[in-house]
Amino acid sequence: MSSRLADAGRPTTATCSASRLAPTRTPAASARWPRTLPRCAPTPASPPASTCPPASIARRASGNPSRHVVGRTVTRKAQGVRAEDVAIPVVTAPGEVAQVDFGYVGKLRCPQEKRLRKAWVFVLVLAHSRYLWADVVFEQSLPTWLRLHVEAFEALGGVVETVVPDNLKAAVLRAAFTPDVPSALNRSYREVARHQGFKVDPTPPYAPQKKGKVEAGVKYVQSNFFKGRQGHDVEGVRAELKEWLAQVANVRRHGTTGKRPVDVFREEELPALRPLPQKRFTPVVWKPTRVHQDSHVLFERRFYSVPWRLVGSDVWLRVTDASLEVYCQDVRVATHARKGTGLYATREEHLPQHRADLRHRSRGYWEERATRLGEDVLTYVRAVFDSDDVLSQLRAVQAIVAHLEGFPPERARAAARRAHYYGTYSYGGLKNLLRQGLDLQPLPLALAAPATSSLPQPRFARSVAELLHHPAVPQEPEIESH
Repeated sequence: MSSRLADAGRPTTATCSASRLAPTRTPAASARWPRTLPRCAPTPASPPASTCPPASIARRASGNPSRHVVGRTVTRKAQGVRAEDVAIPVVTAPGEVAQVDFGYVGKLRCPQEKRLRKAWVFVLVLAHSRYLWADVVFEQSLPTWLRLHVEAFEALGGVVETVVPDNLKAAVLRAAFTPDVPSALNRSYREVARHQGFKVDPTPPYAPQKKGKVEAGVKYVQSNFFKGRQGHDVEGVRAELKEWLAQVANVRRHGTTGKRPVDVFREEELPALRPLPQKRFTPVVWKPTRVHQDSHVLFERRFYSVPWRLVGSDVWLRVTDASLEVYCQDVRVATHARKGTGLYATREEHLPQHRADLRHRSRGYWEERATRLGEDVLTYVRAVFDSDDVLSQLRAVQAIVAHLEGFPPERARAAARRAHYYGTYSYGGLKNLLRQGLDLQPLPLALAAPATSSLPQPRFARSVAELLHHPAVPQEPEIESH
């Protein structure tokens, strides 16, 4: 009996579940949710959505961690200190390592768009001297990421051996969890690293302590410089940041090294940096895409042709300000200039040979092609165009001109004259004419060229026109009698 009474005062399983789901009591929440449930009353199997908050929302509202987090923490405590948990201090030589990362700094005013935009600070820390370089940007895009690396090394006057970036997509496509799994770098980041001459050592996932120097540097810049600068103009903030780096951040005595970063940089780090490349890096963007059915790829609202046998294939675009290159399985298959105003940049050799000309739709183009075969062909092509005042004859002209170009010019002109004489303005009729060799037969005499006599006209001979014309014979004047 005592045990039953004890159990009666103990909350049931359903009651415990409901109590865990219930949020913390606040004036706003108490009006929506019941404060408590009857201890002995069973909880409904599926409470209405409007009266029972999701477990994740209730857990966040109450501040309680999930059971997975609690279980993982308890397991680690039970296992004790592992070898992987030990932080190994790393001492880097001058000019060996630079760590880079972004940090959010709030909203700043963009003078071009005249509005507030989210801003980030890019920080580069030289691991040996703790020397800082930073800049403010409105985006973490790939071109911005590459540009900041180039500008940072130009400001430093040299290049380090290794750069340790974070795992943002602009740098690392796949980070290595273990030494057995290789990392995959972004192709554009690989190019800037190859051009500048540094190696890339990505940070393992969920391990910010592996780049603790730049993590501390970002927090220092956020809390020290950007405090109170929310809403300021970005150009002014950028100028003030450069001044702050030179007069505050790099001249303070560092808490770990006990030295001023600018002194260590000038005396030890700068002489150890690798020289800058002679030619400035040209921004490069790599983009994966697929070849369309029309044998073109799309980049920034313009189509570029690719060899037609690659239709449906996955390719890579290597794009600079001046050119666009297409790579299939690391082999360059097409190159185009970026300059141009047309929607399509097409090379004739990229299309099927017997269908490449079909993309030309202007009458002038096909009349020009006909002119190359002779005046008779041009006259015939114009007649074909004008043979129907409603239905377009472009397809017929395309087929006729392409077919005549496969014959000697003499036969093409003879076939055009004969087809025009008999009013044959279809591709099939012209094709049959040539197949039967009718162009080799003479035309009726009416169209034959007038024969010219090889003998010169006799000196005193008179033409037919002169014979048919009777000139008036002058009459003798009458003689007056005197």
